[in-house]
Amino acid sequence: MRGGQRIDFGIYGRAFAYLAAHPSILAFPLLAAVVDILFAQWSGFVTDPLGGAGAGIFAMIVQIIYLFAFGVAVIQANNIARGYKTNFDDAWSEARGKAGGIILAAIGFQFVAFAAAYAGSLLGGLVAELLQIVAYFFLILTIPAAAIGGLPGSLAISGSIRAVRANVFPCMLLAIAFVIGWLIVPMLVTTIVGMRLAPFEYEILLAAVRAAMLAYLAFPFAVTYDSIAFRGFW
Repeated sequence: MRGGQRIDFGIYGRAFAYLAAHPSILAFPLLAAVVDILFAQWSGFVTDPLGGAGAGIFAMIVQIIYLFAFGVAVIQANNIARGYKTNFDDAWSEARGKAGGIILAAIGFQFVAFAAAYAGSLLGGLVAELLQIVAYFFLILTIPAAAIGGLPGSLAISGSIRAVRANVFPCMLLAIAFVIGWLIVPMLVTTIVGMRLAPFEYEILLAAVRAAMLAYLAFPFAVTYDSIAFRGFW
């Protein structure tokens, strides 16, 4: 770290209390999860007759929707963590003004990650996975940069890369939290509970857990970006 700044480790615990006190932050992540379920059901009807062609496009659209929903959640989380008297309407009003930039940043995020994976695939599967992991790590602050910082598209991407290079450790914590929250927790919950559920019920449970974790993660992402961007970490 530079300038003697401290990492707010406590946000990973306080986020649970913030989420319980402000459940409205779940609104857009839940909406994105519903869209995910609908696309999963609908895309099969469209792509199966074509041998699966186009499935990747549907998956990319869903990821962009999730990233936009995360941007809205990050805005509200940032206001809450700063101690402002705020609600979902305030966050949504701010998000509407930044919607174009957030969506462009989400598209750019997907494009850079795909380009990294494609470039790596030319050298072998393991290299592709490694390059994609590196790309995701350096892009980890892209959505907060667009949602909080107001940096659109490529500026959010370059802003994330600069911030991560200057603040590797706090960004590593974010990456670990994201892997646990987005991948491991949903897998554990659905493994424990999902065996008793019908396939559609399983999808609903998975989407709900992902939405809850996305809302939770909005707090450490917002607080970390806020510290980096506005307290001299650049």
